[in-house]
Amino acid sequence: MEFLKKRKRLLLAIGMLSLIVFLSACGTEPISSESTGIWEGVIIYNFARAIIWVSNLFGENYGIGIIVVTAIIRAMLIPFTNIQQKNMQQMNEINPQMEELKQKYPSKDAETQEKFKEEQQRLYSEAGVNPYMGCLPMLIQMPVFIALYQAVNRTPILATGDFLWVNLGQPDPYFILPLLAGLFTLGHSVLMSMGRATESNKIMTYVMPLFIVFITFRLSSALALYFTVSNGFSVIQTLLFQNPFKIRKERQTKEEQEREAERQRRKAMKRAQKYGRNVKK
Repeated sequence: MEFLKKRKRLLLAIGMLSLIVFLSACGTEPISSESTGIWEGVIIYNFARAIIWVSNLFGENYGIGIIVVTAIIRAMLIPFTNIQQKNMQQMNEINPQMEELKQKYPSKDAETQEKFKEEQQRLYSEAGVNPYMGCLPMLIQMPVFIALYQAVNRTPILATGDFLWVNLGQPDPYFILPLLAGLFTLGHSVLMSMGRATESNKIMTYVMPLFIVFITFRLSSALALYFTVSNGFSVIQTLLFQNPFKIRKERQTKEEQEREAERQRRKAMKRAQKYGRNVKK
C-alpha cells in the first residue's frame, strides 16, 4: 500500500496510456461521411478531415498534416500545461513542510489521519496548489491520442499514406520514431526534475519514456509521430516558460543570500557577545 501511495502518479499515467492502447483497438469500420454517432461521425471524422485539409496545403503530405495538427493542439493546451508545471513546481517547494506534517502525525489511526488531512489541505490552500492538477493535461489529451489513432487507421487515405520512410498506418520498421518519442519524453522529464527543489519521482522519469517507446513500437507510425512532435513541443515549451536552468540559478542565488544572511547574523552575535551586549537570536 505504501508503494502504491508513493507511485500513484506513475501508476495513473501508465493506466491512462494502457487505456489509450485498449480503446485505440476498438472499432474497425472505415470512417467516412456516412459514419454516425458523436465519437465516429463527429469527432474521428472531423479529426481526419482536419488532417487531410492541412495535408493538402503541403501537397497531400499526410505526415506534415499530423505534425501541424499536433502543434496546433499543443499550442491550444499551453495554458493548461503552464498551470500544471507551475502547480508541480509549487508542490515540490512545499515537500519539506509535507514531510514535517508526516512526522508530526505518524499514527495511522482515524483521528490522527483526519488531523493530518486537515493540516495537509491547509498547506495546499496556503501554497495555492492543487494535487490533482498534474493529471489535467493528460486527461485532456487522452481523447486526442485515441481520435488520432483511429482517424489514421480507419480513414483509407491516411492509413495508406507515406511519410519519409514510414507508412502512417503501420509501425515504424526501423523504430526511429518510437525512439525519438521516448527520447523527447525523457528530455522533458529530466528538464522538469531539474526545476524541482527536491528530487522525486525518479522512477517516473525513466519508466514513462520506456512505456512510450513500447506502445509506439507496436502501434501505427502516426501515433509515434504524434508523440514525437507532442513531447518535442513539451521540451521547447518547458525551456521557454519554466526554464529549469533559470529556476535552478535563481534558487542557488536565493540559497547563497540566505547563507550569507546567516553568516552575518552569527558574526553580529559573536561581536555582541564579545562586547557584552544583549542580542536577540
